[in-house]
Amino acid sequence: MAYNSFEDLEVWKRACNSAVQTYEMMKNCRDYGLKDQMTRAAVSIASNIAEGAERDSKAEYIRFLHIAKGSAAELRTQVYIARKINLISETDANMVNELKQISAMLHGLIKSLKLKT
Repeated sequence: MAYNSFEDLEVWKRACNSAVQTYEMMKNCRDYGLKDQMTRAAVSIASNIAEGAERDSKAEYIRFLHIAKGSAAELRTQVYIARKINLISETDANMVNELKQISAMLHGLIKSLKLKT
């Protein structure tokens, strides 16, 4: 699928929404270390998609998409931990499913880019 900008990518839009959801979920958290780590990972997903898309080579784009995918896994892990220590609710922990979908979308985008000549 051709696009004009990273803003057209559904995966980028969903990653931005996940970042906003993370900020909302953690706004009253007093565990500042975990809060900082989670918000950084959340912002990193969408940011790396955007940065990679604006790079001058397909190889760099793919590299940044891998970094975004890693950040999604990092945030998923932090959500699991936050739930286990009762920092977030069961409802908030459902964010894991969205992060898994984002990871799958990133995987698909990486595969499609690798197939292009």
